Amino acid sequence: MAKSRLQPQGKSPAEPSYDCDLCPRLAAFHEENRQKFPAYHNGPVASFGDTDARLLIVGLAPGLHGANQTSRPFTGDYAGDLLYETLGKFGFAAGTYQARIDDGLAVTDCMITNAVRCVPPQNKPVGSEIANCRPFLVARIKSLKKLKVIMALGRIAHESVIKTLELRQKDFPFAHNRLHDLGEGLTLIDSYHCSRYNTNTGRLTPEMFEDVFRSIRDQIT
Repeated sequence: MAKSRLQPQGKSPAEPSYDCDLCPRLAAFHEENRQKFPAYHNGPVASFGDTDARLLIVGLAPGLHGANQTSRPFTGDYAGDLLYETLGKFGFAAGTYQARIDDGLAVTDCMITNAVRCVPPQNKPVGSEIANCRPFLVARIKSLKKLKVIMALGRIAHESVIKTLELRQKDFPFAHNRLHDLGEGLTLIDSYHCSRYNTNTGRLTPEMFEDVFRSIRDQIT
C-alpha cells in the first residue's frame, strides 16, 4: 500500500500541522506507529467536507486503523460505514463510500472533524489533550460562516463543543437526539457515537441514528 496523506494545505488555524507536538503522549504514539505501520498517515487528521457547510459533525478522535491510517475522518473503520451511509441517505454525501480516500466520496453541506485530531492510545484522549486541541475546533467552527447545526457524536464531543463555545455544561446536558439552542441561529444535536461497540450492544441502532438526521433535516431545510 502506498503511503498517502491528506495534509492541510498551507497554514490554517483550524488544522494542526502534521508534526504538531502540543501533546507529548500523542506525538510519541504517532512516532511509535510510524515504525509499526509506515504506510499509515500517522499524523493529525484534518477536517473533511464542504467549506460552505451548514452542518458540522464533531467526533472524538481518529481510530488507529481508521482515520489514522487513511487520513480522512471516519474512513476505514465501522463507524465510518454507518456514518457515511447515513449521510448519503439524507443528502449530505454523494458518491460511494469505499473506506479509502481515493473512493471519490464527497460530502455536501457538511463538514466532519474531531475534538482531538490525533489518534490516542486505547482510543482514550486525556483532558489536557482535548484542551490542547480545542483551539482548532474553535477556529473550525468560526470558519463555517453558514453553520446552523453542530452534531456531537458522543458525550466527550458534546462537552468539547460546549466548552469551545464557552457555555455551561449544566445548561446543556448530553442526551441522544436532544437539541440544544445555542443562540444566534446555532443548534447543537447529540447522538451516541456510531462505534461498533455501541451498535453491537444496541445502545445505538441505525434507526436511532437516522432519527438524529431527521432532526437535523428539520433544522436545515
